Formats: sequence, structure tokens, C-alpha cells
Amino acid sequence: MSLGDIMRISTWRATALALMTVLTLSPLARAQGSGAPKQAVIDTSMGTFVLDLLPAAAPNTVALFMKTVQSGGYDGTAFHRAVRNGLVQGGDPLSKDPAKKAQYGQGGLNQLKAEPRAAAVPGGSVASVLVPGKPDSAGSQFFVVLVDQPALANQYTVFAKVAEGMDVLQKISSSPVDATGLITERVEIKKAAIRDTPPVLPEPFVTDTAQQLGTYKAVLDTSAGPITIEFLADKAPETVRQFLRMAEAGVFNDMAFHRVAPGFVIQTGALSSRTVPLSPKQQALVHDLQPEFNDTKHVKGIVSMARGDSPTSAQTSFFICVGASSALDGVYTAFGRVVDGMAAVDAIEQTPRTGETPNARVELRSVKVIRP
Repeated sequence: MSLGDIMRISTWRATALALMTVLTLSPLARAQGSGAPKQAVIDTSMGTFVLDLLPAAAPNTVALFMKTVQSGGYDGTAFHRAVRNGLVQGGDPLSKDPAKKAQYGQGGLNQLKAEPRAAAVPGGSVASVLVPGKPDSAGSQFFVVLVDQPALANQYTVFAKVAEGMDVLQKISSSPVDATGLITERVEIKKAAIRDTPPVLPEPFVTDTAQQLGTYKAVLDTSAGPITIEFLADKAPETVRQFLRMAEAGVFNDMAFHRVAPGFVIQTGALSSRTVPLSPKQQALVHDLQPEFNDTKHVKGIVSMARGDSPTSAQTSFFICVGASSALDGVYTAFGRVVDGMAAVDAIEQTPRTGETPNARVELRSVKVIRP
């Protein structure tokens, strides 16, 4: 499915929503607007994600959602429809019964009067499912969009946004589906709960001194084995800080070593090599870096930021030197060195390739920060 198809999701609407029957149920009373902000914690068979509820935007919808959560109405239901990296749909009470799979998408509707439609539906939005042409048909069913959906503006009531776990939702969206978009392998909501929104914690590494930054290490989990690097925070403190922040946020998860140049470098960190898109929070971390060129020699094991022609174009891509290259000295920001796992580096260097492109994907599964 093309990105244009995902953005329009006209096929999804035509196939999923046309199945839904019309029920007659009483509307829910208006939700209370006071009290601490609330979150919904959704524990699924693929992991946990967290939603920020938006009662100011849709008080009745939030009230129904909270009532359904607190009564256990979502526990044991399944996500029944998905568009890969586009959206997931769930909340149908009929999906508690695998024997009723042919009816998934028809239950839990027509419980609410229409509430304001969202002027924009950015990635991470959670909205009520509607029967086509019936504005008062919202109920317990909901869908989560994983990318911006401008075609849905002013059409749906957005009542929550993803606070954590976009990677889990992306995995759910990648579930196998049949020709109509129905998920074929059950993805279940094991438990849903409501909690007060916890206080915002300080961003990690933001206030650390160069000396403190230098005490961390990072382990690259690759398909060739783990690679541990230490940081040259005295040489490139802001580059180290940014690398740590991105690693902690999972920016480097599900990537690949996309370039192998024997005797020169192995390179990874390219966003184009990710198997799933960045979440909005991850994307917000990515920006051009100011260079911190220094006197570190680019010899085997040195880790340095890749960039384009502009000295300020480094973002996420980085390389590990597999040989000495004085041409890189002073014009690329060296910020770390390999201290363990050189055997994995050598194995990646020796991977079969065409030109500088590996013939088979060499995974960078994650980068884990090791604290002192």
C-alpha cells in the first residue's frame, strides 16, 4: 500500500466502516472537566502503549472511553484492522469472541452524540470510529493513526493522543492482514487501566556536564554481536549528549548497517534504514548538529558522525572506522571509540556486499545506554 493510500485510507473506510450495523443506544452524560489529567495504559499481547486523554476536546467520548476501560470492557478485545505504519483499529466488544471474527467491526457503536471534529489529525491521534454518513454513531471502537492524516481533518473526533509506545502500535500495524485489511493473527488487549498523568520527568542527559557524559557507555545490539563504545565527551560533548538522548529514546532501534567499506568504515544510523517510522517524540529529537571537529585521529575503532557536504548536516548517521583514514581527521566529529566487540565490527566489515551495500541486512536492533 502506498503512502498516499495510507494518508487517504479511503479503502479502509469503505471496507471497515461499511460493515458496521446501526444500533440504538442512549448517549453518555457529559464527562467531568475537573481533576488531574488522565492517561490510559493499554497492555497488549505485543507490548504496552499509553494514551493522554483529551476531555477538553471531547468530554463525552473521553467519559465513555474511561467508563469502558474501568468496567473491563476493552480487556480481552482484539485489534481487528490495520494498515501497515498507517493505523490500527480496535475496541469492538465482539472481538472478545474469536468465533465472531466475521462480525468484527460491527459492535460497540451508536452510543454518543457527535462531538467536535478535529481540525487536524497528526500522527499519534486516537479517534472514534463512525458509521459512514452517521455523525452520532461513535461508541467504544477507536482507531490510532501512526502518521499525519490530513485527509481526515474535520471528519473525526480525536479524544486522545499517544504518549508512549508508538513502536508497539507500529508493530501492531505490521500484523499480517487479509485482502480486506482484517488482522489474521490475534493481537489482544490484555488489560486497560486509567491513571493520573505522572509528573513530567527531566529530559535525560540535558544538564550533564562533559565529565558526567564521559562516564556513560553504549552497547550496539547488532546481528553480528554486541559492540560497546565509550564516549569522547571532552572532545565532542554536545554530540555525545545528542547521541545519548537519541539512543535513550529508541531513535536507533530497528536500523541497519547500510554501508560497508572494507578498510575504511562501517556505517549505520540512517533513518531510511529503520523498519518503522519514528514516533513524534523521537522525530522531535532529530536535528542538524553543530560540528565539534577535534584532534582525535580516525583510526580503527573510532566512532564518528556522518554528514553531507555541509559541516552542519550530521543528524543520526554515524560510522565506525575499520582502518586509519587521515582524510577524516578534523572534518568529521569523532565522539567515541569501540572498547569491546571488535570481533562484531570485523564480521560486519567482512559481510558480502555489492559495492558498499550489504547483500543481506545487517541489523542494528538497538543502542542501549549503560550508566556508571
